[in-house]
Amino acid sequence: MPTARISSDIINAPAGSIPSQKSRQPSRRLTWRIASPPDLWVYWHSNRCGDLSRVHDLSITGLLIETPQAIPVGETITLDFLVQEGQIRAQSVVRHLEPGFRLGLKFTAIRPEDRPHLSALLARIRLSSRLPGHPKRMD
Repeated sequence: MPTARISSDIINAPAGSIPSQKSRQPSRRLTWRIASPPDLWVYWHSNRCGDLSRVHDLSITGLLIETPQAIPVGETITLDFLVQEGQIRAQSVVRHLEPGFRLGLKFTAIRPEDRPHLSALLARIRLSSRLPGHPKRMD
């Protein structure tokens, strides 16, 4: 039976600060996620239910929202943003469900007339995240 190896990073780490292996693995994401401002919300609905939810992060390919109920992975969700850049309507699919009912949604379709609004929204959030005291970009 092979013996397990312990990383020297773990052996030499101060107590209480053992590094996570997840942070050492490269991200599988093809695009950057951007932490959204606390005032970014989206109305969403599926065949089962709908709600208004805070957007936690956003990218050109999807977003993470908080919901009061669990929505199954694979469920189709329609999104409606109303932001200063203009209306954004999109179709998405639930890719993952996190504890506390945070939904990872992947965009499957965005109306052509709304794509420039999404790009402008991302640019505004990206610019504001570079200012001191604002949320930073995530992998």
